[in-house]
This record gives sequence, C-alpha cells and structure tokens, in this order.
Amino acid sequence: MLDKIKSPKDVRKLSVTELKLLAEVVRKRIIEVTAKNGGHVAPSLGATDLTIALLKIFDPLQDRIVWDVGHQSYAYKILTERNDRFDTLRQLNGISGFNNIFESKYDAYGVGHSSTSISAALGITVAKEIKKEKGRTIAIIGDGALTGGMSFEAMNHAGHLQKDMIIILNDNNMSISKNVGALQAYLTNILVSRSYNVLKNAIWDFVQHMPNRIRRRMILSARKIEENIINSLAPNIIFEDLGFRYVGPIDGHDIARMVRLFNKVIKNMIGPVFVHVVTKKGKGYEHAEEDAPRFHGLGPYEIESGKCVGEKTASYSKIFGDTLCEIAANNKYVIAITAAMTDGTGLTDFAEKFPERFFDVGIAEQHAVTFAGGLAVQGLKPFVAIYSTFLQRALDQVIHDIALQKLPVVFCLDRAGLVGEDGATHHGAFDLSYLNLIPDLIIMAPADAGEFKAMLQFASTYKDGPIAIRYPRGSAKLCEKETSPLEIGKYNVRQKGKNIAILGIGKAFEDAEKIFEKIKQDFPELKPYLINPRFMKPVDNMLLDELKKKVKTIFTIEENSLIGGFGDVIKRHFINTQVEIHSFGIPDRFVPHGNTNELKDLIEVSTDQIYKKIKNLLK
Repeated sequence: MLDKIKSPKDVRKLSVTELKLLAEVVRKRIIEVTAKNGGHVAPSLGATDLTIALLKIFDPLQDRIVWDVGHQSYAYKILTERNDRFDTLRQLNGISGFNNIFESKYDAYGVGHSSTSISAALGITVAKEIKKEKGRTIAIIGDGALTGGMSFEAMNHAGHLQKDMIIILNDNNMSISKNVGALQAYLTNILVSRSYNVLKNAIWDFVQHMPNRIRRRMILSARKIEENIINSLAPNIIFEDLGFRYVGPIDGHDIARMVRLFNKVIKNMIGPVFVHVVTKKGKGYEHAEEDAPRFHGLGPYEIESGKCVGEKTASYSKIFGDTLCEIAANNKYVIAITAAMTDGTGLTDFAEKFPERFFDVGIAEQHAVTFAGGLAVQGLKPFVAIYSTFLQRALDQVIHDIALQKLPVVFCLDRAGLVGEDGATHHGAFDLSYLNLIPDLIIMAPADAGEFKAMLQFASTYKDGPIAIRYPRGSAKLCEKETSPLEIGKYNVRQKGKNIAILGIGKAFEDAEKIFEKIKQDFPELKPYLINPRFMKPVDNMLLDELKKKVKTIFTIEENSLIGGFGDVIKRHFINTQVEIHSFGIPDRFVPHGNTNELKDLIEVSTDQIYKKIKNLLK
C-alpha cells in the first residue's frame, strides 16, 4: 500500500477504511526499520493515526505542520515522500530521527529539543499573515513537552495575538475512559459546529453597539455561563483563560472522528484553537505498549521478543545512579533532580529507594537548576542530572542562580561529546566551552569508571561552590591502573617524559593512550608525557609550568568544540612561550547523525586520523 503513496496528496484520496489500513502498514514499517536502526519507537507508533488524520485534511506544504521534538514524526516522514529512504533512519547520510528543514520541504521547522513547536508555529502564522499567504499552521506537542515553560510563554502570546492557528496536544499519559464519552463527544461537536460559532460571533457583534457598561456586563455574564457549562465537562479551563478555544479530549486513534473534527475546525473556527487528542504510546506493538518508557528511545531490538540486541555493559548512567544511591544512603541531605529523564540518567533506582528525595521536574531545565539552588541555600546537597545538550537551555540559571551565589550544586552532564544516531540536536559538543566561562565553577571529566565514582564522592562533600561533571554516553572503561587521589585542579600524570606531552580529557583520554603507545613505538627517542587532566577548570598551573621547561610540543584531545574547549585553555597558558600547541576536537560545524565511529572519521578525529596528523608534525 505504501508504494501507492507517492505524496500526501495520495493520502487525501483515501477513504476512512483505507486510512485505517494505511495506519497498520505504516506501523509495521516503523517497527521493521527501528528494530534494525533503533530510534523513538513508542512515540511515533502512538502518533501514527493522528498523523494520517492530519494529512487527510491538511496540505503540509500550505498548512504548515510543526512537530515538537520530532521523535513522534516517523509516520509523517514515511508519508511525506521519504518512505523509500526510511531504511536509512538515523544512519550517516540517511534521514534524521527528528525534523530537519534541510531534509524535506515538508518539515516546516527543525526540532530536537522540547517545547519549541508553539513558538515556531506562531511565528510562521504571523509571517504567513504579513505575506498574505493561505493556509493554517498546526503545532503538535506532547503532554511531556507541555511541561516546559516555553510552551506556556508561547500560548500566552498566541492567546494575546488571537491569530488563526491550531495547537494539538498529543496526550499519551492521561486516561481516555473518564473524559471521552457520549456527553463529551456531543459537547465537542457543539464547540466546533458552524451554528454555535456563528451565533457566538453574532452575539459578540451585537453587544459592540451597546454602551460600554452594559456591553461589558453582558459579555462577562455570557462568558461565565459558557465556561461553567464547558468546565464541568472538559479540562479546558487554563486553555480558555489563555485565549484558546478548547476542543476535546478526543480519541487519538479514532481516525474517522479526527477527520471530521479537523474538517470542522478548518471551516468554522477562527482564532487560536487547542485540540486535546489522547493517544497510547507504542500503539499497535505490544512490547512498546507494555513498556513505553524503554521504547521511547532505544537501540536495535528483536521484533518478536522486544529485547534489545547486544550485550549490556556498565554505562556511565548506571554507574551514576548506583553511586548516587550509595552516597544518599549515608547522607540524608543528598537530593536527585532530573528533567523528564529519570531512566535515561540512571536515576530509576534512586527514585524507588529515596522517593522523598527525588524530583523529576518535567521538561523544565531552567526550573530544575534554580530549584536546586533553593535546596542548596538551605543546606541540602542537590545533584542535577541533565544531558549535556539540554543544560544549554539553562545557562543563565547556572550562572545567575548558582555560580554567582557559590551554591554547592552538582551538575551531572550525561551524553557529553558525540552521542551518535540522535545527531546534531543531541551531541554534547559545547559543555566544556559554555561552562568554562563561569567563575567559581569546578569542571571535571572522568577517563574511566573508577575516576567517575571518585568524582561523585568528592562532589558530595564539597561545600564551597558548584561542580559540573561531564561524562559520555555508553559503557564506562574499567580502571586498569591506579590513579592519584583526586585533588582540585590536579592533573593525573600517567607517564612522565620529555620533549612532547599528550593530554586527553575525559573519554578522549582513551585516544591519548593509544597515540602515546604509537609514538613510543615509532619515535622511541621522544619519551612523551601522558597526562589525564581530569579537570577542565581549574587548570594545574604547577604542572603546566613544569611542562614549559621540559617540552616543545603539546597535543590536546577532546570530544568538545575546539572553540573555547580544553585545547584553548591550554593554549592560553602557553601564550608567549616557545611551546607549540596542537589541539584535536570537534570542528566549528554541527555534526550530523550516524554511528559514533563514522562521525569521528567524518570530522577527522578518529585515533588513526589524529595520529597520522601528529606523526606528520613530529617528522
């Protein structure tokens, strides 16, 4: 059936019965591809029926559809001329796991981070009005993304402007049985009916000619009567108060009803409309329905069993969660905070063992940081676990609400460096750079599992200011050699030498070790230093001053932007000296999605590529 869908125009030609069959076929396609490539399975399966209903009524090239985050848009990709490339999902040079304006004319706005769709859709709506272009704008946002403050800022503005736009809440967390019944369906049909809206507009026009005092009293009375009737039957109070017409909740898997509803919305309703659609995550695939959190985003899996492919190893996230539980067992003031990433950051066990000391604040990174500040100022010890790419959203709070007051908050930055298939929106490529700007903030990066545990233990007792620990996605290397005790700003010299020095921070220390061995083999006369810095900030001034006297060349390696990164810090220390500094890291570009090893080859920072450049320099 998919072979016949060459564009969204073909979806509009199908009957409701054919649309239901199409939904089954699309779900099967999503499952087959994500089983091989991994991806956001449950969100996209849950939004498949909604996607098909939208494409039946709206023309996505004229009625611009803006997805939030984009992890629920796989069905949309398949039905907007990308089915033939869907097998390349999340692979290098393949299609992205999120929406990307450079990938398709049907993607109205690039996404990847949460809670942006309403703002973008409002901007598109205003622009279309100024340019006198036809068509509606639709923002699709999940109930999780609606917890982000930016969503409410945008709704407040949209309600004020009263532009013709549609917001669809894809609610996959609330019960559908309580609110969706005959009476609710009847009410929703009234709200979108032509007669109701014509009558309401006629009354509004009529009272405009009355004296101000009487007009105001009549409008308030009419609104109060309407609100009392509607509010008793539907959870719409906040949306109506923000200036939206609320419709719903409706069954997000009833394609026929959604088609009728969207048709009425287009024809009859003016101003901003809020449509509440209730869906089930993982719809149509039993394993995803039963375990939606795991199937939110995962690697390759077996279709029949739902089990992930490949052996599990101890990840940095798991080590973080286990170690924090150990710390919290001995310190009743330790608090764990995350922004809708309980499982992803490894805090599931902590939440079960210490529920009164665990807080998932929703997708609200700014609030998470300042909330931690409030806890810290009262003597508690908050650990804030947020992915590196998402902490960017709370940079002002880290500066103003934490560092400026020297509050002992610990920031645990998971997924630092290249994260692979999730791509440019999720790579932790900038944290060393943007955090290094902040005074009184200690920044650490472990090279292995043992060092990571030691950093967490150290941070749990540190009281003189904030600490940030950045660590990569995936398995943690076991510590094979005994390292020196952790002291603030003291680098770990694994091998003393002369002539040259190799410094690799965090995960990049693995590359530094391999290059060190290659240099020893190819240039035995050089006797290089091998150094694990451990700290981005503060720097080990004593050691670096020693290197000024003993080496002629220093090589730095990092999985962070070269601009403002670790290499830049070292270069500043050796300015006006004869020591040459050569730095290797992420270049000044956005890195696409793909296998991590492929990405390192692409930006020329694989171990072999770095060594080839170093070898030429040494020659």
